Amino acid sequence: MNQETVALVQNSWKKVAVIAPQAANLFYQNLFAADPNLKPLFKGDMDKQGKELMQMIDAAVGKLNDLETLVPILQGLAQRHVGYGVQTAHYQTVGNALLRTLEQGLNGDFTPEVKAAWTKVYGVMADVMIAASKSKA
Repeated sequence: MNQETVALVQNSWKKVAVIAPQAANLFYQNLFAADPNLKPLFKGDMDKQGKELMQMIDAAVGKLNDLETLVPILQGLAQRHVGYGVQTAHYQTVGNALLRTLEQGLNGDFTPEVKAAWTKVYGVMADVMIAASKSKA
């Protein structure tokens, strides 16, 4: 990831973070619309899960310049998700739901450059998490 990619993701995230509760709701709507079979993986208070999701994304985006710290966090997260029933194929669905949510939250600020940056960053994060989940399995 180059610095321009990181800056695009971090700057665009600041605009989404101010509407975090709405963004979380949009994310889950997009996720369950893409794959209704994922809904049973989510148990408990969805508002709380949405808040935790937004906090995790915020922390990850904030650590994009500190991969030595971020990678172990992502690995631990992935290993916990194995226990929740998350499978490798789900990462693609989650990525698509995230991009759709960003598009909705950013409106005209979701430029092709921003989309490419988020696609790159999510791809790197997903690769780290997938590798960690396979080492857990």
